[in-house]
Amino acid sequence: MLLTVAVFPSPAFASEWGCEVLLCASSSNPSWRGVPACHPPMNRLISAMKKPGFDWPTCPEGGTGAPGYERYAECPEGYQVGSSRDRNGFARNGDLCVKTVNVCQGNTHGLYNSDRQRSCIQTVSMSRPLRSEPYYFDIKNDTSGQTERHWFELHK
Repeated sequence: MLLTVAVFPSPAFASEWGCEVLLCASSSNPSWRGVPACHPPMNRLISAMKKPGFDWPTCPEGGTGAPGYERYAECPEGYQVGSSRDRNGFARNGDLCVKTVNVCQGNTHGLYNSDRQRSCIQTVSMSRPLRSEPYYFDIKNDTSGQTERHWFELHK
C-alpha cells in the first residue's frame, strides 16, 4: 500500500500543483518569470509537457481546466486570416494574413478596359504574426462576473 502512494500522487497534490500553475500563469505584472516562487511549478510543467501521456494539471477550485492555445496573433487592420498550402496541397491552419488591393489605384494614364482593371486587383499576403504568449486561461472574475483572458508563455 505504501508503494502505491509513492508511485501515484494524490489528487490533492495534483490539484495543488495545478493551482500553482494557474496562479503563476495568470500573473501579468510581472509575468511568472518575474516571480521566483513560480519558477519551480512552471519549470516542472514545462518538463512534464515533454513526456508521453502528459495531462495538464488542473485547478478545480479556480474553475478552469487545461489552458487554451492560439499560435497566431491577429492580422493587422485591413487583412483577413488566410491559409497557405503545404507540398501536398493541404491548407495550413490560418498561417497567413491576406488582403485584396488595387495596384493600379492612382494611375490616371487613360482609360482601362475591364481585363486591365481585373489585372489591377491582386491578393497580397504576409505570414501571420506568432503570439509571444500563445497559451491562455479564461478566468471568471467573481466580483464583476466577467471572464478575463490571461495570456502566458512556456519557454525555459
